[in-house]
Amino acid sequence: MIRCYITDRHALAADSLLDVIARNLAAGVTWIQIREKDLSARALFELVEAALKLPNPHGSKFIVNTRSDVAMAAGAAGVHLPSGSPPARLWRRPGFLVGVSCHSVDDVRQAEIEGADYAVFGPVFPPRSKTTRAEPRGLEDLRRAAAAVKIPVLALGGVTRENSVACVSAGAAGIAGITIFQELLKFDE
Repeated sequence: MIRCYITDRHALAADSLLDVIARNLAAGVTWIQIREKDLSARALFELVEAALKLPNPHGSKFIVNTRSDVAMAAGAAGVHLPSGSPPARLWRRPGFLVGVSCHSVDDVRQAEIEGADYAVFGPVFPPRSKTTRAEPRGLEDLRRAAAAVKIPVLALGGVTRENSVACVSAGAAGIAGITIFQELLKFDE
C-alpha cells in the first residue's frame, strides 16, 4: 500500500515540519509530498533540500507540490500537479514521478491519458485538516475511479487509520493525507 504524507506546517502544534518528516521517514511512508504553497521558490527549495538530507532508511520518495522547477532543482523524485494543470506528459523526465489531483472519475481517466504516473482522488470523506467546498465523493466513486485506470489511485480526504482499509478494499493503491501522517501513528503493512 502506498502511503503519501502531504505536509502542512501550519497544522502542526509544537513539532517542526522537519521533525514530522523525519518521523514519517522512520515509519516508512512511501512518498512525502511537500505542499507548502505559501513559501517562495527559494524557501521551498531550501526546505526540500533539508528534507532530502534527513535519514531515509526506507528509501521514501519526495514529491514537490506544483513546483516542478523546485522539484527538479532540488533533486526530488517528482511533482504533484493540481487538477487542471497542463498535461503531466509535459513534465516527463526519466525516473521523475508526476501525479495529479483528481475529483471525479473523468479527471482520473484524463490524468492517465495525459501521462500521469498516479492520481490522488478525493475528497473521499470530509477532510479533517482543511475546509473545502468539494462534496465527499465516497467509497463507491473511489471504487469507480480506481477501476477506470491502470495507474495507482490514492484516496485523499478524511482518511483515518480505520477507514484506510475500506479505501484499499475499494481499489485504492494507497492513501494520501495530512492529518493522518502528522498524528503519531504507526502503520502496519
